[in-house]
Amino acid sequence: MVNDPIADMLTRIRNALRARKGEVEVPGPRINEGIARVLKDEGYVLDYKPFEAGPRRLLRVYLKYGPDGEMVITSLRRESRLSRRIYRGVDDIPRVRNGLGVAVLSTSKGVLSDRECRKQRVGGEVLCTVE
Repeated sequence: MVNDPIADMLTRIRNALRARKGEVEVPGPRINEGIARVLKDEGYVLDYKPFEAGPRRLLRVYLKYGPDGEMVITSLRRESRLSRRIYRGVDDIPRVRNGLGVAVLSTSKGVLSDRECRKQRVGGEVLCTVE
């Protein structure tokens, strides 16, 4: 069993991108589905679909590549870890590559991108950053 399903999801996506896969299956807790939704809304993945695989719930994430086959996601980092949680108020939310990347936060209003957090004026736990 995996202790950190978010880190597991990010690692599976990184590995699938390096192997030039079109899709990847990841464990499907609700927080991972929120991260996949933010990645889709921000244009980093094509789509995601939740499905049942026996007793487990999984997500199928459809990866996105550029016109010449280059990776759209160049960096995918877990920021807040089980051993060291990182919380930020709305005024301290990090800007990833000066706005070119996205920070994904877990807030009281759900999993949101850094842009949405600033728009809704909420802070939270910084889950990961995407470039």
